[in-house]
Amino acid sequence: MADRKILRCAIYTRKSTEFGLEQDFNSLDAQREACQAYIKSQAHEGWKLLSTHYDDGGISGATLERPALQTLLADVMARKIDIIVVYKVDRLTRSLADFAKLVELFDGHSVSFVSITQQFNTTTSMGRLTLNVLLSFAQFEREVTAERIRDKVAASRQKGIWMGGTVPLGYYVKDRKLLIDEAEAEQIRFIFRRYLEMSGIKALKQDLDSRGYRTKRKVLSTGRVVGGIPFYTGPLAYLLKNRVYVGECEHGKKSYPGQHAPIIERTLFDAVQAKLAERIIAHKRARMASNALLIGRIYDDAGNRMSPTSSYKGSIQYRFYLSAAHSFGSKDKAGSIARVSASVIEDAVIAAIRERLAKNPKTNQLPDVDDRQLVESYVKRVVVSHQNITLEIRSAIQPDDDERDRNDDAVAYKGRADSLNADDVPSEKIVIPFHVKNRKPRREVVQPSGGELQEPLGIRADTRQTLLRGISKARTWARDLTEGRVANIEEIAKREDCSARHIRMTLPLAFLAPDIVAAIFANNVPTDLTISKLTDGLPYSWKQQRQKFDF
Repeated sequence: MADRKILRCAIYTRKSTEFGLEQDFNSLDAQREACQAYIKSQAHEGWKLLSTHYDDGGISGATLERPALQTLLADVMARKIDIIVVYKVDRLTRSLADFAKLVELFDGHSVSFVSITQQFNTTTSMGRLTLNVLLSFAQFEREVTAERIRDKVAASRQKGIWMGGTVPLGYYVKDRKLLIDEAEAEQIRFIFRRYLEMSGIKALKQDLDSRGYRTKRKVLSTGRVVGGIPFYTGPLAYLLKNRVYVGECEHGKKSYPGQHAPIIERTLFDAVQAKLAERIIAHKRARMASNALLIGRIYDDAGNRMSPTSSYKGSIQYRFYLSAAHSFGSKDKAGSIARVSASVIEDAVIAAIRERLAKNPKTNQLPDVDDRQLVESYVKRVVVSHQNITLEIRSAIQPDDDERDRNDDAVAYKGRADSLNADDVPSEKIVIPFHVKNRKPRREVVQPSGGELQEPLGIRADTRQTLLRGISKARTWARDLTEGRVANIEEIAKREDCSARHIRMTLPLAFLAPDIVAAIFANNVPTDLTISKLTDGLPYSWKQQRQKFDF
């Protein structure tokens, strides 16, 4: 009789919570022991247990991002497993959609799936049907549990109970209740009163920064400190609208009387809300009256909104779009372009849209609209970088199947202009080559006509000056740190009025090899050397530095 084929069996175990995992014999051990006994009972069928353990403790079955499960799937794809054994189906997953993906993967690699307490095998159609039914009930149970939790939170909010989350400035939590922190509460009262005296949130932010006001500081269980930073306009606006400060508890769009004491009087809070609403209305009116076509739709490549601004030279107005990161004093968070000419980018966007519409004769049925109507009808988002413009537009008309077959890249439309503003229409992206001219004069060595230079020119004078200035600053900062004149990098950043990230990126220049510094001073370096190339992954070993820059 021929030898029976060996079927390699892997046991997968899972427990949703970490409770009890520290015990000598826990739920994972119980699942494994039961599965081992079942595999042993099938020894006559050639089943053989693999030694590798696939155990996920304290991880929900609602996700597939589990370390042991990912290892198991990798071994399945490597064809190291023939049968996967679990105690119950929901140990593998509680999601019907995820289960369908797993079964498809198992079938594609000739792997069977067995649940020992439910006697199902995915190698048969009846087994797959029954498993799908069970998974449907498991998913239903999970969704019902989530609904119960949401209902409990809503009911607790209606009673004004604090349900956790980020503790607002002015309060601290004790016995799951919000209590007033008098020192922080006085700051909140000042912020509310001061806003009524200022022209807007931006002016308020600048005033608070000058007074040293900071966000709430919190030490996490890991020891990491969050908060304690200057206010940004977004969080500051949220603070001014937060109804917690008048003793209310919000849930969704409704608010209820809270069980905590208020910090702000109702009259002061209402006055602040009235001014905020007035500013919003004024902003909308200014936006409607603005001649900036892309207002509210244009962003830099770091995700910052770009707002219209202008300058005058004599009686001539020059319009620009300026990154919000620069407007709010966070230049380190700006994209590759801080400011761009409004007329240049508007012309490029309008030309791209009209060119795209002109390529299809069906768009001749659309009415002749002006530039503003064209932008409002089609443009969803414009992202500007130093190399291109990424234009996301609404596809007013869907591609025809026959035209899609003729040319996959063609943009064909089918529909009418009355659907242009629909939110459910699909969108497409257009990439437009774009280069911002550098108006700053560049100091360069010009080669004389009729002759050749005998020696390499080296780097530009302004680049060399930037490098030497960076090295000098980095050495000064390093001495201040080592000699105790400053406590940390954040203190240097505050003194230099720049970001801590800039300090960290520049500081390695203090440890540049002396011969490399001398070469920069003598301008005997490669012509493409810049401060960004020099600081990018700069090794502290002088030998490695020389190897990296070919010195």
